[in-house]
Amino acid sequence: MSTCEAVPLVVVEGFLSGAGALVWGNFNYACRSNGEKDRRTIFAVVGPVSSLHDRACELFYSLVGGTVDYGEKHAEEYGHDRFGRTHEVGLYPDWSVDHPLHFLGHSLGGQTIIKLQWMLSTGFFGRRYHPDMILSVNTVSTPFRGTQLVYALGEETQHAPDVRPFSAGDLLAKGVHIAAYLSPLLPSFLDPRVDYRKFSYRHTSFTSFLGQLWKSDWAESRDAAPYDVTFDAASDREAMEEGAVNANTYYRSYCATMVNSSSPSTSRATTSLVQKMLAWPLYFSSWTIASFPFSSLRPIPAFVSTLASAYSASIHSEKIQTQDGTIDVDRAGSYLSTALRANDGVVPLFSQWHPFECKFTSCRHVSHSDSILGWDETRYGRPPDAGVWHVHHLEDAHHLSIAPFWLGTAEQEAFWKDMGHWLRCIDEVRRSPRCETGSTATSR
Repeated sequence: MSTCEAVPLVVVEGFLSGAGALVWGNFNYACRSNGEKDRRTIFAVVGPVSSLHDRACELFYSLVGGTVDYGEKHAEEYGHDRFGRTHEVGLYPDWSVDHPLHFLGHSLGGQTIIKLQWMLSTGFFGRRYHPDMILSVNTVSTPFRGTQLVYALGEETQHAPDVRPFSAGDLLAKGVHIAAYLSPLLPSFLDPRVDYRKFSYRHTSFTSFLGQLWKSDWAESRDAAPYDVTFDAASDREAMEEGAVNANTYYRSYCATMVNSSSPSTSRATTSLVQKMLAWPLYFSSWTIASFPFSSLRPIPAFVSTLASAYSASIHSEKIQTQDGTIDVDRAGSYLSTALRANDGVVPLFSQWHPFECKFTSCRHVSHSDSILGWDETRYGRPPDAGVWHVHHLEDAHHLSIAPFWLGTAEQEAFWKDMGHWLRCIDEVRRSPRCETGSTATSR
């Protein structure tokens, strides 16, 4: 790939999502402007229920090709095969520092990208690979620091990863095992991709299958997607410095919040029947998240004390300090205390921002009071900054407003238009001064 060409975009889907373009649709026409050509979009192949570690390994090998290697130590610790599926030809075998990629992750997909970059930085895949291979990280509704919804669905609040019997999470685990057992017979978009765990009828007896339905080795493991979105798991990752920004990578997160938690009838995002069908369950889960009793958690997450301090600060000043549309998080006490309860129906607002507390990373928070429909192209008048999280708040939006289901809404088109400008500005920084940029540059 020439440095003058648009850097491809890799889309990483979230939990229980693996249908790719079948549901994401053709958003490319909204992602380009100024007459530029379509940017190549690559839908990554990862396990829809796998842990972040396993998903990151699958993401890496789906791009470069070869047999997925989860690591000898990891496989031994969690009792599954070291090797997974083989990709005869990678989706982007030229991936390197000289040929980097943009990444966009929805929900758990965003965490998967962060995990992959951390594994690249630690040399897990070998020293020839570097975190600079990831040119940008773009996330939508990603639970970087966990979500209380996983506890409401069945994860034990004091003994995670144990799951409460006959809870929604337990029933979900049974569904995963049924799909895994029948996986050789299922279409690819229903395949849980857990061959390395030997759950299919080709590798396990019917008696063992029934045993897994009674007590799941997958669901009650620290090597599973549900545990990875607990607050305990997030704290462990941050203790290992996982999620620290890379100096040469550009970061952006889109954080959704539902304005009306009782009914979707007043929301602009729910005008069609399909949109209403997607939104109704999320209004119930949004209420569940907002009313979650944090006092039931053991150990108590570190962020609770941080937001408690913010609440104390808000007693003295309820006014949010802003400058040029940027929120001063350190002084916005009530803003932070609200972030604990505000959510998109799946993920609380503070968890969608970025890994770590704001004081331990580099970030800029931008509020969009009228969602992204009020976007201003002039904010792309200067080169973007690498090594900084650009946090964009989308009001009156839920977990599925932007992705993965393409409905062609005004909000989705505005999102992809904004994303197209952002990615092109990054590409221009990378190109300069090696080639002309005038033909595709945004007007300054």
